[in-house]
Amino acid sequence: MINQVTRINQKLLLILIFIWVGLGLSVGWLFRPGLPPEQYPEVQIISDTDFESFQALTDFFANIANEKGAVYAFQVLKVADLPPNTDVHLLGHTVGDILYQQEGKEGIKHCTPDFRNACSHTVVIGLFLDYGEDAIPIISDACHQAPGGKGAYTMCFHGLGHGVLAYTGYELEKAATLCDKMGTEQYGFREASECLGGATMEMASGVHDPDLWQIQLENYLRDDDPLYPCTAEFISDRDRHMCITYWTPRLFELAGANLQKPEPEFFAEAFTFCQNLGNEKDKNTCYASFGKEFIVLARDREVRSFGTMTEQEMRTATAWCELASESDGVEACIVSAVNSLYWGGENPPEVAVNFCKVQENAQYKKSCYQSLMHAVDYYITDPSYRQLFCGQVEEGHQQQCQEILLSNERFSAGQNLTL
Repeated sequence: MINQVTRINQKLLLILIFIWVGLGLSVGWLFRPGLPPEQYPEVQIISDTDFESFQALTDFFANIANEKGAVYAFQVLKVADLPPNTDVHLLGHTVGDILYQQEGKEGIKHCTPDFRNACSHTVVIGLFLDYGEDAIPIISDACHQAPGGKGAYTMCFHGLGHGVLAYTGYELEKAATLCDKMGTEQYGFREASECLGGATMEMASGVHDPDLWQIQLENYLRDDDPLYPCTAEFISDRDRHMCITYWTPRLFELAGANLQKPEPEFFAEAFTFCQNLGNEKDKNTCYASFGKEFIVLARDREVRSFGTMTEQEMRTATAWCELASESDGVEACIVSAVNSLYWGGENPPEVAVNFCKVQENAQYKKSCYQSLMHAVDYYITDPSYRQLFCGQVEEGHQQQCQEILLSNERFSAGQNLTL
């Protein structure tokens, strides 16, 4: 079993800091009933320790997981006072690797959406690296057991994409073919798309085999096409948007940003790479990919508690989106940001609503609310939740909210949903 604690070098860690996915964190889920922070002795140790590097912090959590169990380590990770700009998702991968070693496939029952689904990601990666293509039905069964809302099952396949690329020796063409086998009509082939997204993220980082990745990466970088390999013919039209979504860290790097903590003066330059895409859908996807990054960067990567996101942090993320040279690009970035905040209903809805409220541009505000309402419509079926949600939006948008969420036949029949 590959040990992630020892296989990741510092260069890769800096790249991985920017990868999230597509991904936000849940603050309402617990791996199992937890204790107050003061009941975990490791929490105080972390507060009193000046870790010399991210690797040192990683080793600390690996030791907790090995000595007291990965589930316990996840609880500590959830409540610990971590240094600014700590990649909690990557720490979750470290603990998740050990959980898989300890419990195998059954470990996924502990894998809530916390830490950007890092836990379920590592379980399915471990299964695929251990069993190859024979693991596909096992992985599908495991992903169905992943705790969380409607998006938990398909997001599980994002993690699988990392393992698929490593399994193919970092040949993205082969990985794309394998990912395509994951899709089912029942889920609109979303499993395949998420898998390709994970493979793209792995292509941008090289977590599982840094040496081989360094060699293969050169085959997927082109000076005249910063979005390659996402523009390659072997990436299907259906899944190209997912590839572009997870290629953003490379655009930051091409613009000259420091991957450890990118300076905002490089954001406008990074946006310009999107302009080279001739297809409008691909171009908007490229612009949108920055929104998910800005939400995280505005909070110094403290993404365990989006419910505490301040108005100033929201305005900062918005201002960065407005660095896009085209209004459509700004709008796409803002829509991506609000969807990242909502994260399939796993995060408190009020923080996403508040993000729409701080939008001063009327068109951006309208698009923000529309996208958020449709996300609620897709992920949440509880009529009470929908009613309370519509009550939170601004008065000028409540009618639209009621039309989208409260007038559907499956809720109007026999239900009193008057606001």
